[in-house]
Amino acid sequence: MKKYAIVGTGSRAAMFYDAIATTYKNTCTIVGLCDQSETRMHYTHRQITKHGHADIPMYGYLDFEKMIDETKPDFVIVTSTDRTHHDYIVRAMEKGCDVITEKPMTIDEKKTKHIVDAIKRTGRDLRVTFNYRYAPNNTKIRELIMDGVIGDVFSVHFEWLLDTSHGADYYRRWHRNKHNSGGLLVHKSTHHFDLVNFWLGAEPENVFAFGDLNFYGRHNAEKRGMTAFTPRSHKSPIKDDPFAIDMEKNPTLKGLYLDAEKDSGYIRDRSVFSDDISIEDTMGVLVKYNTNAILTYSLNSYMPWEGFSVNLNGSKGRIEYKVVEKSYINAGGNRNDEGALKTKNIMVYPMFDAPYAVEVETKAGGHGGGDIVMLEDIFGDNPAPDKFKRAAGVKDGVMSIMTGICANKAIASGIPQNINLEAYFLTNS
Repeated sequence: MKKYAIVGTGSRAAMFYDAIATTYKNTCTIVGLCDQSETRMHYTHRQITKHGHADIPMYGYLDFEKMIDETKPDFVIVTSTDRTHHDYIVRAMEKGCDVITEKPMTIDEKKTKHIVDAIKRTGRDLRVTFNYRYAPNNTKIRELIMDGVIGDVFSVHFEWLLDTSHGADYYRRWHRNKHNSGGLLVHKSTHHFDLVNFWLGAEPENVFAFGDLNFYGRHNAEKRGMTAFTPRSHKSPIKDDPFAIDMEKNPTLKGLYLDAEKDSGYIRDRSVFSDDISIEDTMGVLVKYNTNAILTYSLNSYMPWEGFSVNLNGSKGRIEYKVVEKSYINAGGNRNDEGALKTKNIMVYPMFDAPYAVEVETKAGGHGGGDIVMLEDIFGDNPAPDKFKRAAGVKDGVMSIMTGICANKAIASGIPQNINLEAYFLTNS
C-alpha cells in the first residue's frame, strides 16, 4: 500500500485525493492532511472519508515535518499556494519522501535552485503534474510532430484566451499577488510553455516579453466609467455584478473558503477591480529554442470565450489547431469542466498535398479525459509504457517556469533574458 500525505487542502488537492479514495483505494492510502485552516482540512477530510477511506490525522501547517515523522508517507502531494511549493518540496525530500507537486513547480529562480539542489542532495524524485500533456488532442499534436507530418518545426504561434468567468477568477484569489503566484506567466502559462517544450522536444534559450494590467484593477474600471466598487462579492450591495461569485450558494466554495475565513484569513472572492492587483492581464512573449524554433505567445484574461489557437509551421507544412473550452470557476462547479472541450479542430496543411482534418476522440473526465490518464500514470501499479513520455520531471518543471520567470524579468527591465538551464540549475542532475 503506497502512502500519501497532502499539504494544501484547497480545491487543487481534490483531483488527487478523490482518485486515491476511489479508483486506487486498494493500492493507495492518504495518511495525513496539512493546511493552515482547520476548517478547510475538516471539509476535505469529510470528502475523503465519505468514500469509505479510514480516518486521517490532520496537522496545522507549522506541523508539516511532524506529520511526516508520525505518518511516514512514501509521497507528499504539494497543492498549496505556489510561493510555498519549494519549501514543502525541499522539506519533504529531506525527510526521505518523493514528491508530487501541482504546477507551477515554483515561482522564481532562487526557489527553483533550492528544489534542484535538494534533489541532488537527497536523491529523491519530483513529479510535476502537467495534465494538459495527457489531453488526447494535445497528445495528438505531439504524435503528429514525432511522426514528422510537418517536418522540422520552425515557428509556433500560440494564443491563449481566458474568459471573464475563469480568467477573472485569478484576480479574485491569491493569484492576483505576484508574490504568491509569479503572475499568470508563471502560474497559468507554465501549462502552455510546457506544451510547446513537450510538442517540440526542445529547450527554451532566449525570452523577451511585454505585459500590463489593462482591464482589471480599479484604475482601468474607472477609465471605463465604473463608479461603484466593493471590496468583495460576499454581501456586496452591488446588484447584477457579472464579476461577482456567490460562495454562500456553492457548497464547495462555502466549505473550503467562506467557512474557513475565520481560521485562515483568506478571502476567496475579492473584487477584480481592486487597487492591490500586481499581476498582468495582457501578455505577449517571444521565445527562441535550442532547435532554432521561435515561439510567439499571447495570453489575455478578459476574453468573450475560453480556449486557444496554435499554428505550427514546419519544413513540410503547417498544423492549425483550435480549441474552445467550457467556462468554469475554480471549485465552483463540476471539476470535469476544467479544460473540458466544447469544440476542437486540428487541420494539417501538407506543403504539396491537400489539407486534411485530424479526428481525436474526446473521453470522459477533465481535460478531455486527460486527467484520468495522468492519474493512472501517477497512482496506477503498472501504467502502460508511454511512447509520448508525458510524465514530467524536474527538468520539465524547470523549463516551463523559466520561460515565465524570464518573461517577467523582461517585462520589468525591457531587456531580453537568456536561459542557461545546465549552468544554473541542472548540472550533474
